[in-house]
Amino acid sequence: MRRYLPDTFTILLMLTVALAAVLPIDGTAAAWFAIATKLGVGLIFFLHGARLSREVVIAGFLHWRLHIAILFSTFALFPLIGLLIGFVPPWILPPSLYTGILFLCVLPSTVQSSIAFTSMAGGNVPAAVCAASASNILGVFLTPLLVGVIFSAGGHGGVSLDAIEQILLQLLAPFVAGQILQPWIGDWIRARKKLLAPVDRGSILMVVYLAFSQAVTAGLWHAFTLSDLTILIAIEIVLLALILTATTFGSRLLGFDRADEIAITFCGSKKSLASGIPMASAIFAGQNIGMIVLPVMLFHQIQLMACAVIAQRYAAKAAELEGTAIPATLT
Repeated sequence: MRRYLPDTFTILLMLTVALAAVLPIDGTAAAWFAIATKLGVGLIFFLHGARLSREVVIAGFLHWRLHIAILFSTFALFPLIGLLIGFVPPWILPPSLYTGILFLCVLPSTVQSSIAFTSMAGGNVPAAVCAASASNILGVFLTPLLVGVIFSAGGHGGVSLDAIEQILLQLLAPFVAGQILQPWIGDWIRARKKLLAPVDRGSILMVVYLAFSQAVTAGLWHAFTLSDLTILIAIEIVLLALILTATTFGSRLLGFDRADEIAITFCGSKKSLASGIPMASAIFAGQNIGMIVLPVMLFHQIQLMACAVIAQRYAAKAAELEGTAIPATLT
């Protein structure tokens, strides 16, 4: 039962939102905090670039059919469904929340949880590592591009020149710098993953606190009702169900084996909270991003709960076929 409860990071996110609701930062303090947040976001993407070995990047191109399937789901199928959700009347789904859903749909896949669930289910772990990493690399370029194209076409506003500059300075430049220095510092950073994890999470919590402080100051909790939140969660559950169905049965139709099917299912159905919130702060700089990141935060927990169930079923099926017991860690 504990597997379906919120993880520690999700609980920290909830506490951060609660803190912003009670004690929002404002004025001069908020301005200085915003500078620190930008530095933290830059550090996140520097570490992403430094962690990713060149071997992983090169290997990512070898199993090209699998990677194309995952990238198609992440950057084509997701946005397409997101656009279709736009036909939901605004009196059912407020436009501000729909903007967040649309942004969610153009984000890259997760890395850690995609790999963890693929391993748990007995899938192609090396392919999952390469695919999830490739998704995040391309996401640095594709997510802002898709925001500019889709949001402009849908009348939600595109990416301004200032936002492009923010993206280049906050996201792309640190990532490239990390990749350049990777041969010298990559092993050191990967060996200290647990030590540096608070840097990633702490920076994300800073972005969330600043975003929701600004949103609370602007009247966030008066902008939507409990009914709006319920509808948002229901729509995201349907969105995830559609993607999981498409990736699972689509991989079978394309002739992938079971191990590849698992990798495609988990890597192609997830969206990255770790990349999404920092990207939102850069892409939507100067805007109230509290409503934009709220759907991303909710989807994060929904996908973890759903994929935990699916991974256990894959593992149970594999154990049944092999005539072995299910590992204790899955029970």
